[in-house]
Amino acid sequence: MVMTETGVQTRAETMDDLAVLASRVRLALVPLTRQLRQQNIDLTATQASALATISRRQPLTVGDLAKAEHVSSPMITKVVKGLEEGGLVRKVVDSVDRRVSRLSITTEGARRLERSRTRKNAWLAKRLRSLNDYELAALEAAIPVLERLTADRAT
Repeated sequence: MVMTETGVQTRAETMDDLAVLASRVRLALVPLTRQLRQQNIDLTATQASALATISRRQPLTVGDLAKAEHVSSPMITKVVKGLEEGGLVRKVVDSVDRRVSRLSITTEGARRLERSRTRKNAWLAKRLRSLNDYELAALEAAIPVLERLTADRAT
């Protein structure tokens, strides 16, 4: 469905309509995402993302982390090394298969991740205060749609 000033029209049927909508969504979200990433103080965006994934899915292998983050094994190995050196994650050898190491977040890693999330939430809440009630309701109504779009990152 496409929202217009007069109400709801039928579903956008042409690829051109969908391409325009895709462009508008992307152009609206990219700067917001970039600004949120800039709120990281002591973690890069890649480190913060990897740390959040480890926190949600721990314990997991480096290979599983690379897949979840959609990056190469060499790239995630470098990221994990930095997190491990910073005391934010620990790597434990699997007791069944000694060739496999599993990653889990440390107390310091969880503390830093929470601090990063708190800072980002505070920044965004400050921006949201400038919106009127209609804009806040529209934004809240869009959240399930955005969640659905990002639910399957494999495609």
